[in-house]
Amino acid sequence: MRFTKLTLALLLLTAGGGIAQATLTGDTIRLSREECVAIALQDNQSVKVADLEVKRMDYSKKEVLANLFPSIDFTGAYQRTIELQRMSLNMGGQSQTIKMGTDNNWNFGFSAAMPLVNASLWKSINLSDTQILQSLESARASRLDLVNNINKAYYALLLAIDSREVIKQNYDLAKLNADIFKKQFEAGTASEYDVLRSSVQVSNVEPELLQADIAVKQCQLQLKVLMGIDNTVTLMPTVGLSEMQREMYGYALDGDRSLTRNTTMRSLELSQKLAEQNVTLQKMSWIPTLSATFNLNWNAMSNGNALKNQTFNPYSNVGLALQVPIFHGGSKLQKLRQAQVQVKEVELQKETVENSLKMQVDLAIDNINREASQIKSSEEGMKSAGKALEIMQKSFEIGAATYLNLRDSEIANTAAKLAYYQSIYNYLVSTSELDTLLGKEEALGITKTPVSHTESK
Repeated sequence: MRFTKLTLALLLLTAGGGIAQATLTGDTIRLSREECVAIALQDNQSVKVADLEVKRMDYSKKEVLANLFPSIDFTGAYQRTIELQRMSLNMGGQSQTIKMGTDNNWNFGFSAAMPLVNASLWKSINLSDTQILQSLESARASRLDLVNNINKAYYALLLAIDSREVIKQNYDLAKLNADIFKKQFEAGTASEYDVLRSSVQVSNVEPELLQADIAVKQCQLQLKVLMGIDNTVTLMPTVGLSEMQREMYGYALDGDRSLTRNTTMRSLELSQKLAEQNVTLQKMSWIPTLSATFNLNWNAMSNGNALKNQTFNPYSNVGLALQVPIFHGGSKLQKLRQAQVQVKEVELQKETVENSLKMQVDLAIDNINREASQIKSSEEGMKSAGKALEIMQKSFEIGAATYLNLRDSEIANTAAKLAYYQSIYNYLVSTSELDTLLGKEEALGITKTPVSHTESK
């Protein structure tokens, strides 16, 4: 679904709580990361598909439960005899042929059956519950992946905007220096070579500024695609990377490395449970089944016209049907062995994945710690580079520094700022990846998940 600006504005007003800060000005809408997440979760197609899969599995469980109730069927049949059956009898030494049957045979009625003892059917209900939990976990995984992608796209947009601002400042400074040289040349204190060199420098920065504008638009487009909003709306963040730095140190690295909420581990645990239940189900296929039956029928037999002079006679019966499995060529045993092998496969797979995930968590935490240190050092480097540029700019204006010295300071200042913003971006992306790996919905901004709701039920 594509949102128009009006639809998006109404959505922001009705979503409540976390979307109260959103503002819509002309063709530009400003959203926080939490607001982007809330909008994406409401209308993302992959999330909708996952929710529909949960609904489908719920219907599948109801289908199994329906087998516990009586089944009632109506049947009706009509037969027209073309040639009556003949029977020869030897009576008093003479052979005599007798025709048997009637021209018309009607039969219709109701039949009902209800399982009384069916262990396999009862166990199938437990399997359906586990399958529903698998679908719920799949839906939860889709939400976690979507939010992680939204976070990374939002952080990429912040990085693109701040990088463009740095390049814009570099461009403005290059134009300022070119204007200074032009005025000095007109006053006879600068050479034409200096004017040309400064002018070329302005031309060299212009493609970088154009590329930065393109990068911002690409990041906006990526975020809008993930959110499912209209492309005609200009999407802008409410904060910058510098503001994010002041808040992001609240991220808690409290040593909680548990994988109990990891979606991959949860899915494997449910697969293991399902495989174990399947083993029990195969064992129960040897247990006899007992069901109750009831039949109520009417029949009529006549000669001549099939629609005239019909007399329907009712008859009914009730009974029990017992089925005891004895031998089926060993098929039940082979199915049981397959189920047991599947349990072992899942156990081995779970152990391998768990070891891999633990290493990923350790690596992610190491990256976050390293990137936090990188932010601190790059911030100090940015301040030093800015102060050096300020001194060099004043020295250049009074003729105490060459243009080459000034350009070195400008390049160093630009590189320091870009490195500072890049380090913040890396830190934010790493925290989002770790939260996704650990399945922390509250840290990612997911306030409600179907899995917890089902587990509470």
